[in-house]
Amino acid sequence: MRPRINSGQLCTVEPVLPASLAIGDVVLCVVNGTQYLHIIKAIDSGRYQIGNNRGGINGWISASAIFGRLTAVQD
Repeated sequence: MRPRINSGQLCTVEPVLPASLAIGDVVLCVVNGTQYLHIIKAIDSGRYQIGNNRGGINGWISASAIFGRLTAVQD
């Protein structure tokens, strides 16, 4: 399976309000001090389940751990 974003590609991330987030959005988040771009897989009471493009689930984070939504990837 081809990743949505390849290593080294320039990504544009814009600030986002938690209320506008949806399943399938790619978000910039911080988990244990490390920044990641992950896909929102589920939303439940202000918590967001994040995962990767290969079907893996990485866990739940709060809205305060999300810093923006991916809006563009340059080739």
